[in-house]
Amino acid sequence: MSHMEVGVRELRNRTSQVIEAVRAGERVVLTVHGEAIADIVPHAQRSRWVSGDRLRSELGGRAADPALREELDLLVGQTLEDQ
Repeated sequence: MSHMEVGVRELRNRTSQVIEAVRAGERVVLTVHGEAIADIVPHAQRSRWVSGDRLRSELGGRAADPALREELDLLVGQTLEDQ
């Protein structure tokens, strides 16, 4: 993905062009006095809802960090008073 830089003042004068560039998939870096302060990026299409079956299939083959699993196993049954 290509990108362009645009200053705040320039953005005000070229808003339509910047929007068209973003629509075309371009990333725009917004600057103030030459310092990058924000990225304007194309909005990603995403699913608002995922079925339980799909979620299970997506997560089913993934495992937690083994070290985390060991730590959690050690903590099972403990309370804050045990610390």
